[in-house]
Amino acid sequence: MYIRRKLLAGVSLSAPLSALEAGEQPERSILQTATRPRSSLQLAKKRNSTPYRRVACAVFFVIIPLTAAAGEPNDYVFLPAVSYGEREIDFKLGTFKQSEEGRESAASVGFGYGVTQRWFTEFYSVFQHTGDRGTHFDAWEWENKFQLTETGQYPVDAGFIVEIEKPNDLSGGYQVLLGPLFQKEVGKVQLNANFLLTQIFGSHSTERSEYGYQWQAKYRWQPMFEFGFQGFGDIGSWNHWDAIDQPSPQHRMGPAIFGKFALGGRQAIVYNAAFLVFKSNNAPSQNFRAQIEYEF
Repeated sequence: MYIRRKLLAGVSLSAPLSALEAGEQPERSILQTATRPRSSLQLAKKRNSTPYRRVACAVFFVIIPLTAAAGEPNDYVFLPAVSYGEREIDFKLGTFKQSEEGRESAASVGFGYGVTQRWFTEFYSVFQHTGDRGTHFDAWEWENKFQLTETGQYPVDAGFIVEIEKPNDLSGGYQVLLGPLFQKEVGKVQLNANFLLTQIFGSHSTERSEYGYQWQAKYRWQPMFEFGFQGFGDIGSWNHWDAIDQPSPQHRMGPAIFGKFALGGRQAIVYNAAFLVFKSNNAPSQNFRAQIEYEF
């Protein structure tokens, strides 16, 4: 660095001084006519823009092939944030009421733990109730959520979900759900969008991949009561994306409420619930879903 500075000084100062001694008008050196170096703020902006481009490219290439099968009554919207050291007992429930068929209900009970600042894991059991079989145990599920970015570090917070389901009836095959999770804060408004893939393995039928989506928008009015909308939908298999009026897809949306009751320390009761309605050939005409968590 010292040698470089001497060379620069020799180029920028020796030529003008010799010209002045000869009584000539000094010419501007090449370094003087070159573009002025960027300020530290400009360089910082350039460096900071690099992660945005990388995140944008990653999002683009992930969303193109993935667009969660959301066909369960007790589905809920995944959030990308992880709370290190937090433990929770989680209860989810939901019920479908189809216009031409009977009611189908499902519920799950689980225990989760924030293992690290980036990883949250949860085990839970799922039960179903149908008109022909009554209430019965349906599956074990293991959910793993990974926080990819620090909250507020970038314009959009990102996470990733991996969920493995072992059904009680193995003829249905094992299910692996995975995909990116996104969250954006705009003032008091929170926006979420998840693009998930469900891969089914080992079923007696053909192994397949199913695609869908989740979204959520809520207004943070008060900690104990927030309101907004939620939506879930199925798109279909990767090689046969279904139109909205075809038999297989399910698209649901409707109003939702949210809230958190602090109990002191790390203890809190967190809830959210939604009443979802949509008209398509195979979509439930009514779906009520709710989730209650005890955090400690």
